[in-house]
Amino acid sequence: MPFEVKRLFVELLKIDCLGKELRLEGSMAGWQQLFWGDTLVSVKQASADNEGLRIHNFELTSQVQQHKTRPEPEATPQDEDDVTPTSIKVSLEIDLMWQPFNIDYRLIKDEAVIATGSRNSKDIERQVPVKPVQTKKQFSLVGLASLGFKLLKSAKVIKVVLAGASIAAYSWLFSFQFALALIACLVFHEYGHIRAMKYFGMKTKGIYLIPFMGGLALSDEKINTRWQDVVISIMGPSFGLLMSILSLVAYWLTGNVFFAGLAAFNALLNLFNLLPILPLDGGHILKSISFSMNSILGLGACIAGAAIGVYLSYTLGLALLGFLLLIGSLEIVFEWKTRHQSHLLPLDRYGQVFSTLWYFLTVGALIAIIWYLAGSGDDMLGLPLKILQS
Repeated sequence: MPFEVKRLFVELLKIDCLGKELRLEGSMAGWQQLFWGDTLVSVKQASADNEGLRIHNFELTSQVQQHKTRPEPEATPQDEDDVTPTSIKVSLEIDLMWQPFNIDYRLIKDEAVIATGSRNSKDIERQVPVKPVQTKKQFSLVGLASLGFKLLKSAKVIKVVLAGASIAAYSWLFSFQFALALIACLVFHEYGHIRAMKYFGMKTKGIYLIPFMGGLALSDEKINTRWQDVVISIMGPSFGLLMSILSLVAYWLTGNVFFAGLAAFNALLNLFNLLPILPLDGGHILKSISFSMNSILGLGACIAGAAIGVYLSYTLGLALLGFLLLIGSLEIVFEWKTRHQSHLLPLDRYGQVFSTLWYFLTVGALIAIIWYLAGSGDDMLGLPLKILQS
């Protein structure tokens, strides 16, 4: 019977079974699919009870030679060994818990246990996702353009070209000194993403500066968990916050207003990156937190937190920040129903709380820097706050 194979699930388990890879994929909606090699051998449908003990039973066929007794010294071709298929009964027993993630398993062959073990979220982070077979595409201009872009990305010279173009563009808009300072802010921000990728063992392709659009940190590898998404996303603004603090300290030590301006505008840049709007960093962070909450109560808590943020923004006169926060929160609510279709392992309760605190503390610290420098009386240092109040 043919099956429609969907690869929208978390890869829960991958072990060897009788010479082939046995791979279990699942989702928080209760769906489970078991593959032996590339063959789908067992399916569990969605269920309200998405945790606990599950047993996948399937049969494999092997070819076994059966020898005949030959009284005559010479055998004819018709007397050669018969080859008959035999059935092997296999069972995979799993005990699954989503938050915090843990799975215990037993692999049984003909009522004999041949493998046991367990996996947690750290194992999921380190695994390499299975890539679905790519169908051959017909020639098209779009495909050719995509290929050309990939070739450009792999060339180191393009980084220098883009960096030069960015400096020229920002120098034309502002000044050469401001352009250099802005590039430094962008590089420091993107380096935070790179460090996070390397922490998870991902291979990176470096930082690309794109004129009028900011920067981009690239990796060829895919993430497996929402915790990875949160850490990689928030490390950029966290490094940006660190740069603003160092610039503020330099301003206190030297009295040079250049460092104060750098601290203020860098804080504004990273604050906008934390807005809950995809594809900004804040959109990835709040989406991972919201989509890991497997209940209406969890979504309600997220909405309440966003509402408080909107209220405080308008109370403090940060109209633009409040408006964008409201739009981003609505986007997350609209997409919440599709959270079970993601292949990313959700955050556990500790991860949700920790990520939320990390996010709001970073946002609060950046706003505090902008507010503090706006009170200096310098019109230029007060510009970031005026932008937020516009």
